[in-house]
Amino acid sequence: MKAIFRFLLLLTFAVGAAHAQFPNKPIRLILSTSPGGGADVTARLIAPKLSEGLGQNVVVENRPGASGMIAGEYVARQPADGYTILLDITTHAVNPALYPKMPYEPLKDLVPVTQVMQAPNVLVVHPSVPVNNVREFIAYAKGQTPPLAVASSGNGSAQHLAAEMFKMRTGLDLVHVPYKGGGPALADVVAGQVPVFFALLSSATPHIKAGRLKPLAVTGSTRAQSMPELPTIAEAGLSGYEIYDFNGLFLPARTPPEIVQRWQREVARVLAMPEIRERFAALGTEPVGSTPQAFEAFLRSEITKWTKVVKDANIKVE
Repeated sequence: MKAIFRFLLLLTFAVGAAHAQFPNKPIRLILSTSPGGGADVTARLIAPKLSEGLGQNVVVENRPGASGMIAGEYVARQPADGYTILLDITTHAVNPALYPKMPYEPLKDLVPVTQVMQAPNVLVVHPSVPVNNVREFIAYAKGQTPPLAVASSGNGSAQHLAAEMFKMRTGLDLVHVPYKGGGPALADVVAGQVPVFFALLSSATPHIKAGRLKPLAVTGSTRAQSMPELPTIAEAGLSGYEIYDFNGLFLPARTPPEIVQRWQREVARVLAMPEIRERFAALGTEPVGSTPQAFEAFLRSEITKWTKVVKDANIKVE
């Protein structure tokens, strides 16, 4: 019995020492998206600063596919030691509503660390659409036969759900046109093939400044710092309409709390740097750096919101 007690005591000390030494080897930052996208830009912006603070290389690795579930399942199955961390996007909160049989449970198999950023979408129309604000757009769209088409980056995407939520709040009949990604959708709206799109603000900004798109309102709770003259959709009369694209960090479940807290502190430190905040502002995004508890509460509220939208709009994915 004494031998067993000594073994357990030594094991406890060894585990505690390993945690105290974290990190002592390179770290992998797994992305659920492809290279070049918004989350990829975010990851490659903060990874060097995280490497400096942690004293170990933080290597970015893209594992896109299946609406982020390939990366999510992969990280959920990794050792809970803090050396493999996931950067996931809005689909982390949308997928539970769209896919009843996911290969993992987002809030059970992964622990939220911190929300890294948030960015509003912007409701844009092609310049040929004779409206200049949301109220005019609603009045114009109600009189169109056939109904106006609205593009999205894919069936079940954040942009699709933003449009469905807008339809439910206004009673509009808009025809959904899904694309394989935000890039092709934006290109067709700029070309006038589809007149309406809830676009990422960062992606739409160059086209707005060049006059190729007409912005009507942003989907956030406050006006965007990069376009303060543009009202929110809520200001236009749709009280409570609030949608952000976001990304955040997750670790495998059962990761020791002290390692989760270490990650949160390091990310918050990086996001507070003036040069990082300037880069985020230039991209039309807002750094967050929330606590694990606040991020989990945010995720639960997002899952509840999108579950209702998916159910009420009867959205199905293949």
